[in-house]
Amino acid sequence: MNIAESAFRALETQDLRPTALVIGTGFGGLAAAIRLGAKGYRVHMLEKLDAPGGRAYVYRQDGFTFDAGPTIVTAPFLLEELWNLCGKSFADDIDLRPMDPFFRIQFDDGRIFDYSGDKARNIEQIKSYNPADADGYERYLKASEDRYKVGFEGLVDKPFDSLLALFKFMPQLIRLRADRSVYKLVSRYIRDPQLRMTMSFHPLLIGGNPFSVTSVYTLISYLEQRFGVWSAMGGTGSIVKGMASLIEGQGGTIECNAEVDEILVEAGSVRGVRLKDGRVMDSDIVVSNADAAWTYRHLIKPEHRKRWTDRKIERSHFSNGLFVWYFGTRGQYPDVPHHSVILGPRYQGLLDDIFKRKVLAEDFSLYLHRPTETDPSLAPEGCDTFYVLAPVPHLDADVDWHSYAETFKERICKRLEETMLPGLRDRIVTSRLLTPQDFHDRLNSVKGAAFGYEPRITQSAWFRPHNRSEDINGLYLVGAGTHPGAGMPAVISSAKVIDQLVPVAVTQRA
Repeated sequence: MNIAESAFRALETQDLRPTALVIGTGFGGLAAAIRLGAKGYRVHMLEKLDAPGGRAYVYRQDGFTFDAGPTIVTAPFLLEELWNLCGKSFADDIDLRPMDPFFRIQFDDGRIFDYSGDKARNIEQIKSYNPADADGYERYLKASEDRYKVGFEGLVDKPFDSLLALFKFMPQLIRLRADRSVYKLVSRYIRDPQLRMTMSFHPLLIGGNPFSVTSVYTLISYLEQRFGVWSAMGGTGSIVKGMASLIEGQGGTIECNAEVDEILVEAGSVRGVRLKDGRVMDSDIVVSNADAAWTYRHLIKPEHRKRWTDRKIERSHFSNGLFVWYFGTRGQYPDVPHHSVILGPRYQGLLDDIFKRKVLAEDFSLYLHRPTETDPSLAPEGCDTFYVLAPVPHLDADVDWHSYAETFKERICKRLEETMLPGLRDRIVTSRLLTPQDFHDRLNSVKGAAFGYEPRITQSAWFRPHNRSEDINGLYLVGAGTHPGAGMPAVISSAKVIDQLVPVAVTQRA
């Protein structure tokens, strides 16, 4: 019995609060645990990996620190709320630094666009591409604000476990033409093809195809302009560490190396979980921050599922996969900003290959993360920490990543040398890879999809797995695969949704 489990068992004999088990310690699970603790529950978290974080896990290797997944904060007030629930100040624990630019776009022809929170600077750059698009950009930001007010302020933290909730918002969604794609809405205001890419690629950061995902997601542009884009000193892992500390301060416990094998159901209600090692833990409620499709397909027996059957899950549409290469360099690249996007020669064609045809194309677009531009402590002195990410098809593509990963990495290395990182091959001192197969095997993602269900309009809000299980009393879901979707603001907001659904804890009598 490990320390966390011993603490949990000891509390069971002394603590009269009802128990909540949380499966997974990603941002959704951590935020849920904090909110459940504030509601009066005794919380115990179960994590498959050897440390908290889930997709926000931290790798430490050869003196380099790599954030495995999320790298930016775009809605810091959501984190501030969690600290306030615990009577603490977010700013006392976490040092956020503003990004300027938010990101650098480098097009295939070598042209660059530095997108920032300074609207005047953005407009000056836009004029160099197409002067007529300067006015269109301002009108686009107004359209983005309209969708922010409905999509973020109105939808993101509201439960959608009834058709009534959906019907209530339908008139606004119809008015905003939510049936249009992000790219189609951007194209109404922007004419230059490269500027259209600049304003429309954001859904790729949450597993959506800009050519099919609902235009409601253009709200991201306004969200960034209003609240900024931030990075945490010490990396995103410092936020995970801070949230874990809040949970422990509430009397909650976190047990790592503890993979759940089954959510136990009796008479239509949860009664606890069984772990891979055979242990059974009883619980009044269970919150799953595991991949939603994995939760239903692998953790709950078929006889307890009426809606999320194996057949329905198999027929669903899943997000793209990701190929991520983490590497550290001898020496630094001081001209490379914190966040860059290196676009390939194709845009829509590449996305069709990834999302529709499910084939691994010869070309690719890349997201390059250089956190040492902001925080040099993440690498040995005089060195740089990087990761480069390529959107790729999920595991329905016929790719044997065990044998092809190194080859694909070499292709990416060549592209980086040609664009932003000359001489890279000879300067690499440490390296590791994460493929769609790893997302399946390590992170329990169905089809190795990095963001769970694809956020198309027919898989959003009421059409996604609900935050309160449709089939099982006492089971709740948070994270990217449930409402409202992927991305740090959304998964943290999913915990805010279940805060409205889970009853206040009633302390048991001795």
